[in-house]
Amino acid sequence: MTNTILVTGGAGYIGSHAVLALKNAGYEVIVLDNLSNGHRELVEEVLQVKLFVGDMSDPALLDNIFSTHNIAAVMHFAAYIAVGESVTHPAKYYQNNVVGTLTLLKAMIKASVNKFIFSSTCALYGVPQFIPLTEDHPQDPISPYATSKWMVERILSDFDIAYNLKSVRFRYFNAAGADPSGLLGEDHEPETHLIPLVLLAALGKRESIFIFGTDYPTSDGTCIRDYIHVTDLAQAHILGLQYLLKGGESEVFNLGNGSGFSVREVIENAQKVTGKEIKIEERDRRPGDPPILVGSSEKARQKLGWRPQYPNLEEIISHAWQWHQKRHI
Repeated sequence: MTNTILVTGGAGYIGSHAVLALKNAGYEVIVLDNLSNGHRELVEEVLQVKLFVGDMSDPALLDNIFSTHNIAAVMHFAAYIAVGESVTHPAKYYQNNVVGTLTLLKAMIKASVNKFIFSSTCALYGVPQFIPLTEDHPQDPISPYATSKWMVERILSDFDIAYNLKSVRFRYFNAAGADPSGLLGEDHEPETHLIPLVLLAALGKRESIFIFGTDYPTSDGTCIRDYIHVTDLAQAHILGLQYLLKGGESEVFNLGNGSGFSVREVIENAQKVTGKEIKIEERDRRPGDPPILVGSSEKARQKLGWRPQYPNLEEIISHAWQWHQKRHI
């Protein structure tokens, strides 16, 4: 029987790109999403895969899914991700990101499914002690969001020892861009990520872009971040899945470009791609924003053979612009 992959959060930004990559690689895919942030039409009309609308905190629903499908592995994207909101509503983040994931893992163990790909974050490193960040950098999360991801990583380590549940944990840097075909893109409500915000300004959907802090110790005074194309991110998940299906042991990998771009560089590239003038408003620094966040993905390159296809910032923005134009015009 064909291997079926369960993708939680598959109606969201990164999850939907992973579903597309799985389909292109020949896997059967089913999606579980509560649609709190996801989009039903992405799964049912664009990707045309089976969607279970429900919550991973529902053991009866999970038991039904696992008992009626031959699931080989789970890719888990169903998390809340807004750092600021996690500070003001930590209960929401611990309930969904930790308790919900624990419920999912228990259902997997009950169904004898022991391969798990986890969408983690570079935020669990906290304020960088050295750059580029490697997987052995000390972990010191400074938000409930980051702590929730750190807690799940600890659970996965313990579950490997106790239940032989093998996991690949991908610590993302800044996912960006859109599927090069224009089929999928980034559509959060509210939107908090820099590249889509800049493009919404270019489309006239926002008046301006805020730059929070212009006095950082960087080349142009603005924060530097590591942007990774979402299609490259999805491809890493296919490689991680194949690694586990071949019997690989539990592992953790950073996923980033390995080079950083400043806020001003993002805006300048967006102006070049769109041909639009983008109004800037300079603001004070935000608390907790490190000057530079850049990761080393050398381990993923060496162990998984991962090679980003779209490391160029202009290309990342160009693909996102193509999708935003289609979406908003």
